[in-house]
Amino acid sequence: MEYLDFELPIRELEEQLDKCTVIGQESDVDVSNTCKQIEKKLEETKKKIYKNLTAWQRVQLSRHPSRPYTMDHVRALTGDTFLELFGDRGFKDDKAMIGGLGKIGGQSFMIVGQQKGFNTKTRQFRNFGMPNPEGYRKALRLMKMAEKFGVPVITLVDTPGAYPGLEAEERGQGEAIARNIFEMCRLKVPIITIIVGEGASGGALGIGVGDRVYMLENTWYSVISPESCSSILWRSWEYKEQAAEALKLTAFDMKKQNLIDDIIPEPLGGAHYDRETTFKSVEEYILKAYNELKDLSTHDLVEQRMDKYSKMGEFKE
Repeated sequence: MEYLDFELPIRELEEQLDKCTVIGQESDVDVSNTCKQIEKKLEETKKKIYKNLTAWQRVQLSRHPSRPYTMDHVRALTGDTFLELFGDRGFKDDKAMIGGLGKIGGQSFMIVGQQKGFNTKTRQFRNFGMPNPEGYRKALRLMKMAEKFGVPVITLVDTPGAYPGLEAEERGQGEAIARNIFEMCRLKVPIITIIVGEGASGGALGIGVGDRVYMLENTWYSVISPESCSSILWRSWEYKEQAAEALKLTAFDMKKQNLIDDIIPEPLGGAHYDRETTFKSVEEYILKAYNELKDLSTHDLVEQRMDKYSKMGEFKE
């Protein structure tokens, strides 16, 4: 288990508990009371830390190397029914954007999402979860295919942003994202969007238009990352904690602003502490959303989606 800087008190207590357990196993000394005291203190410390997380700490948790990525969710949700589909039929296949058909609870879904890597080799292979234009065009191709066959769409968002390289701009990165937003607004099948990690800028919005948009508890969704915001406003990354607070990017901030529909709770400590519980919660929210949307007519579905996004940004002086 890897620990973040604010989790160090937990690591110390867990190490003490491990040592206490080993002493009890290797000697005749009764250390059961001591172990129970450490366990109690450990549980109290976890609650104290995780119930009072700052915005920046939630950003850190969303990037935890042990956190389940998109393909982890897909495998857990669909089992052996997932059939991955490739390519945008124009340039090439983008490994940072995955997509395919799979069954959840007996219902077929077209699943699209950004995929990060878990070590140096796979991070380079997945381009650190930053899709190129062909990734967004691939996603749109799959969503239009789903529309053709009446299959609902699930999008899983986890990206530090769309790839900002010169070659991506030359191939029309901005147009690809804008086209996706435009087409998703009028797609004639239900769209369920879940932020499972980072939701940064247009890179997230490119597959983020949904009839139901959910965020896992320790994720973020914003126009810019705290580090980039800090570097623009203060010309330094040192103020990233302040930037994270000011951006109002946590799931709770987004719910308060009515920009998402609900928050999917995570186990104490984050999704990586208990993956199975996290996957089960995600599945429940997906099926609940689908059951709410499946009986709507095409006209009502699109109209409600349009209204949902038209109302965002309204304010009264």
